[in-house]
Amino acid sequence: MPHSRFSGRTALITGGGSGIGRALALAFAAEGARVVVAGRTRAALDETVALVEAAGGTAVAHAADVAVASDVDGLIRATLDRFGSLDVAVNNAGVFRGGLPVADLSEDDWRTVLDTNLTGVFLALGAEIRQMRTQPNGGAIVNVSSNLGVHRQVPGTTAYAASKAAVTALTRGAALEHIGDGVRVNAVSPGPSDTSMSLRPGESEAERAVRMKEQSPLGRVSSTDEVARAVLYLASDDAASVVGADLVIDGGATL
Repeated sequence: MPHSRFSGRTALITGGGSGIGRALALAFAAEGARVVVAGRTRAALDETVALVEAAGGTAVAHAADVAVASDVDGLIRATLDRFGSLDVAVNNAGVFRGGLPVADLSEDDWRTVLDTNLTGVFLALGAEIRQMRTQPNGGAIVNVSSNLGVHRQVPGTTAYAASKAAVTALTRGAALEHIGDGVRVNAVSPGPSDTSMSLRPGESEAERAVRMKEQSPLGRVSSTDEVARAVLYLASDDAASVVGADLVIDGGATL
């Protein structure tokens, strides 16, 4: 019998046009949620919606840039207008820029990373909490951080790691401040997963697989479905007493 942990609930997923975000949309819909996928590229969002609907789920797309406060406010309004509540939110939108040491990284790349990965999470998180705390049953939020940052450092990824370390700190602080409002906030910190972001420039998936056999204790990247299942746990009533956690999903790379 299919799981239905999210029947009657609305789940908002930013960065829902590909990768982990798309896997999240499919996973939440499969467990009964009405899904809103958000991102900057409408065509990619429409592809996600089509996949959800083909699997028998319910989803809508809304184009928005999480780094723009008015876009975020419009996203929350559109979610409420369509489904009437916001019960779960996953702040997954993120970018990687640079690949250079700090001294050689451009200010534009630095700002691009911080604007989306940190300010975008801050804006979305705040808007989501302001809505959820008005609801009788509150809500659950999961921020997608990274094993790069608090847990690990890799040369050439320092700007990205700094943004994600801040997301972890933001998660913990917001969790403490708003659990009394009935809103649970947690984070997941994936390592390399089966997305384009884990590919080095010019690297094929086969070459990545060889590299991961050497670099990861697990010997492979995580699947997007594996990350999605962890997020669903944190967003569900199964994790009712989990507050401010940062769940690392990286095949043991940070051990």
